[in-house]
Amino acid sequence: MKKLILFVAAMVSAFSLSAAPKTKTYKVTSPDGKIEVAVSVGENITYTVSNKGEVMLAPSAISMNFEDGTVWGNAPKLKAKAIKSCKQNIAAPTSARAKELQLNYNELELAGSKYGVMFRVFDNGVAYRFYTNDKKMNGIVVDEVAEFNFEGDPKAFLPYSVSEGKPFDTSCEPQYTVVDKLSDFNPKKMAIMPTLVDLGSKGKMILMQSDVENYANMQLVYDAAKKGLTGKLARYPKTFTKCGVRCKQYVNETETYAAKVSGARTFPWRVMGIANEDRELPMNNLVYMLASPNRIGDTSWIKYGKSAWDWWNNWKISGVDFKAGINTETYKYYIDFAAKYGLEYIILDEGWTPSENGNILVSRPEIDLPAIVNYGKEKGVGVIIWVVGKVIDNQLEEACKLHSEMGVAGYKVDFIDRNDQEAVQMIYRIAEATAKYKLVVDFHGIYQPTGLSRTYPNVINYEGVFGLEQLKWSNPNMPLYDVTMPFIRMVPGPVDYTQGAMRNCAHGVFREIYSAPMSQGTRSHQVGTYVVFDSPFVMLCDTPSHYELEPGCTEFIAKMTTNPDETKVLDGKVGEYIVTARREGETWTVGGITSWTARTVKVDMSFLGEGTYNVEMMIDGPNANRVGEDYKIVKKQVTAKDTIEVYMARGGGFAMVITK
Repeated sequence: MKKLILFVAAMVSAFSLSAAPKTKTYKVTSPDGKIEVAVSVGENITYTVSNKGEVMLAPSAISMNFEDGTVWGNAPKLKAKAIKSCKQNIAAPTSARAKELQLNYNELELAGSKYGVMFRVFDNGVAYRFYTNDKKMNGIVVDEVAEFNFEGDPKAFLPYSVSEGKPFDTSCEPQYTVVDKLSDFNPKKMAIMPTLVDLGSKGKMILMQSDVENYANMQLVYDAAKKGLTGKLARYPKTFTKCGVRCKQYVNETETYAAKVSGARTFPWRVMGIANEDRELPMNNLVYMLASPNRIGDTSWIKYGKSAWDWWNNWKISGVDFKAGINTETYKYYIDFAAKYGLEYIILDEGWTPSENGNILVSRPEIDLPAIVNYGKEKGVGVIIWVVGKVIDNQLEEACKLHSEMGVAGYKVDFIDRNDQEAVQMIYRIAEATAKYKLVVDFHGIYQPTGLSRTYPNVINYEGVFGLEQLKWSNPNMPLYDVTMPFIRMVPGPVDYTQGAMRNCAHGVFREIYSAPMSQGTRSHQVGTYVVFDSPFVMLCDTPSHYELEPGCTEFIAKMTTNPDETKVLDGKVGEYIVTARREGETWTVGGITSWTARTVKVDMSFLGEGTYNVEMMIDGPNANRVGEDYKIVKKQVTAKDTIEVYMARGGGFAMVITK
C-alpha cells in the first residue's frame, strides 16, 4: 500500500547571483533516522552523508555543465523546497532476489526556475538526480561534477577499465584492484561503477548509477586535490570503424561533450549504497528500485530458467552417431539434454548465422533454425539465439518479427562494448522492440546494470562480469573474484557468469585451454554459485556429454531456483566467503563458496518455518583439496532450531536443497 506524505512544501527566497551568496543547508534523514544527508546551497551545491552520526562523505559538489557555459548548480536560484516520504511495495519480476520489494525513503527536492535536484535517503543508502521541467530545453552536456569526497584515506575495491586509451569502450569485465588507501588510485585509469569503498567502522559505501536513459554512463577517477572520487561521463561518439568479422561497431573518434539533451526530463540517479555489515551489500536493491517502472505491462510470458550452452564447451559432444558442431543435429541433441533434466532453454551462440555479412535474417546452411525451434517446442525447451548488438539494431523490427513468429524465445545480444549515449539508446531500442514481440534478452558485452530490468522486465540478465569464459584464455585468481564480485558487481543487478564446469581444478593444477576449458576450485564451488549468484537466466556451460557422466550432480544443479520469492545472505565477508539462501514456494536452496582459503561455516537454519525439513547437501569430498571434482551428497533432517556446520575446501563450496 502506497503512502505519500508531504511534510513540507514551502516557498523560499531566491538566492542572489552575487559572488558570495548566502549559504543555506537542508537536511533529510532515512526512515530509520540513521543516515542523514545535509545539502548546502550557496555558491554551488554540495552534500554531506553521515551514517549513525559519523560522516562518510565530506562535502561533495554536484553540477551539470553545458556547452554554452550554463552550469546547473552554480549560484542556484532556489524557488521551492519539499520533503516527502514514500513507502510502497513494488513488483520485481526480474530482480533475481524476490518477486516484490519494499520502496521506503524520505526525499528532499530543491527546485529552481529551470532545473531542480532531488535527494532520496533510504535505510541502506542515498541517491540524487537532476531534472528539468523546461520543455523547450535544448542543450549539450559537456560533463557533470559528481564528487564523492571521503573522510580520511579509505580502502577501496577498484574495477579499473581494461580498455587502454579508451576507457569508455569496454565490455566492463575487470577484476578488482584492492588499494589500502584510496590515494593509491592509478592516475592513468578510470574505475567502472559499481566501486566499493571501505570506511572501516563507519561502514562500506558502494557507488552506482540507476535509470541511465538517453544519456552517457559515468566512470570514476581520483581527485588528489579533493582526496576523493569524481565522475566522468563517456564522450559522445563522432566517427566509427567496423570490425569485418562480426560487423561490430567501434568508436573511432569522440566529441568533446557527453550527451545531447532536450525537453523536460530527468537525469540518472547517482547512487551510494551503505552497508554496516558485508552481507548487507548483495541485498541492496536501490538501483532496481530507483529505475523507471515497468513499461511493458503484462510479464506473465517472461520465463526465467537454466540453459544448456554450446560455446564454452566448443560443441564437444561424444558418443553420438553424428558429427558434432554448429549444425541442426547438435542442437537437437542439446534440446534432448535440456528436456531430460528440466532445463528451460538452449542457446545457439556465435556461428548459427554468417556473422561477417551482418544479416541475422538468414542461417548458415548447416542450421535449420525453424526445425530446431519446432523441435524445442515439442520438448518444452525454448531457443535463444546470439546476435551482435549493432547488427540486430540495424534490422531490429524485421528481425524481431521474423524470429518471434518462428517461435524463437529471445536473444543473447553481444559486443556492444561501449558506455556512451548512443550505445545506451541502442540498448533501450532493443529492449523495447523485443518486449513488443515477446522476446527475452540476455545482454552481453555491456556495462553493469542500471535498472533496465525494472523498466523492461524482458531483459533477464546481463554480463558485464569477469565470468567463467575468462578461464578459456587466462589464469586469474578466480575463487577470490567469485567471493568479491557478489559484494560489488552483483549489487546493481544479476550476472551472466556462465558457471557449471565439470572439469574442476584444485589449487595449483589449473591450466587455460581454450578448446577444453576447466574451472578453478571444486565441483561444489561451481554448484554453490548457482545459489550465490543472482541469475534469473543461468547457463550450464559444459558439454552435455560431461553432465551425462554424472547425472547425480546434474540433477542437483537442475534443482537450483532461478526465480526466488525471497533471498537472504546469511553470512559473508568481501574477498573471503559468502553463504546465501533462496526460497521458491516452500523449497529453500542454500549455497556457499570460499576463496582459496579453506574454512568451516555455520549455517543457522532459523530462516526455516515450523516443522521438520529434509536437507540434501552437495559438499566438498574428503580429497577435494587435491582433486577438485571430489564431492559427496549428504542427506539429513533439520528444524529451524538447528545449525549445520559445513567444511569448504580450498576454492570450495556447497549447496543444499531443503524441502518440508
